[in-house]
Amino acid sequence: MSKRLILTRHAKSSWDDPTMADHDRPLNDRGKAASADLGEWLASRGYVPEEVLCSDALRTRKTWSGIAPALPGSPILTLKPALYHAGPDVMLAVLKHATADTVMMIGHNPGIAEFAERIVAQPPMTAEFRRYPTGATLVASFEIDSWTDIAWGQGATRDFIVPRELGA
Repeated sequence: MSKRLILTRHAKSSWDDPTMADHDRPLNDRGKAASADLGEWLASRGYVPEEVLCSDALRTRKTWSGIAPALPGSPILTLKPALYHAGPDVMLAVLKHATADTVMMIGHNPGIAEFAERIVAQPPMTAEFRRYPTGATLVASFEIDSWTDIAWGQGATRDFIVPRELGA
């Protein structure tokens, strides 16, 4: 059995209102465009999640709502407060409860960058992977029967993109 993970850092968020709580920051125009571009990229490659595990922060939710229109079907969206600024161990624990074969996880740095680096056996050969900038998306596959079996270093890197490479 094979599982696929689509790991996305939220798109570029707005800092227009310095008094706004971090959790409530929306996407800026560049982030909105990047989300739409990511959705098109995912759809064009057949990377379509059946389940989406998303931080409950506004910028992660808006990233998903920008990606979703380009994808066929209706993935199950689950907002996970634990993913808000989660470290890699928390992210792994959340992923172990996934049920679909193809899962998308949308989160934040610095945890998502470390999670991405630890979950794959061989990281992509690009400096952008270590930075994991806004909108960065890793696609990895796992030869496991259930997400409960996932462990560090098991993933095979299938693809990696940053919005700048898509024109956003």
